[in-house]
Amino acid sequence: MSLLEYNEVTEKKYIVLDGQPYEVITSHVFRKQQRKPVNATKLKNLMTGKVTEYSFHQSEKIEEAEIDSRELKYLYNSRGEYWFADPTDPSKRFNVNEEVIGERGRFLTANTVVTQLLFQERPMGFKFPITADLKVVDAPPSIKGDTATGGSKVITLETGATINAPLFVNKGDVIRINTETGEYRERV
Repeated sequence: MSLLEYNEVTEKKYIVLDGQPYEVITSHVFRKQQRKPVNATKLKNLMTGKVTEYSFHQSEKIEEAEIDSRELKYLYNSRGEYWFADPTDPSKRFNVNEEVIGERGRFLTANTVVTQLLFQERPMGFKFPITADLKVVDAPPSIKGDTATGGSKVITLETGATINAPLFVNKGDVIRINTETGEYRERV
């Protein structure tokens, strides 16, 4: 167990607050007029997913969370359940509810390796790859001169997810997307 100073609580760090693990989303150290400095943060509760704002003062010390992780292989999803297995032993399978996976689950393809985060041996969430290369299964044809609407169209990916992409993307193309934002990045 290590303790962090108020100004060491920065983005992407994990802390324990009131016995719950939190991920620091944003942090900003500043002074208000003549007062002592504070660190204004946005924290995401890793158990519930709720985001809260919290200010750490100069005199506070914060416990850093010890987060364990394990690699898992995504198998498939069915009826709102996502199935995973141990990469070394496929017989050790388990399912996770759709609410736990969140929006980024729509970009998972079979055999994708993800990282499960554990806090005190309790599962609390997943880390997905930041980018994914997916095949376009449906894209409306682009019509010459159709850039008045901003130059994008809605396409369907092999996982069933729909995103906005530039007009030059066609059915059968493989594109790279950002799984955090759900946006088109480039054609592969």
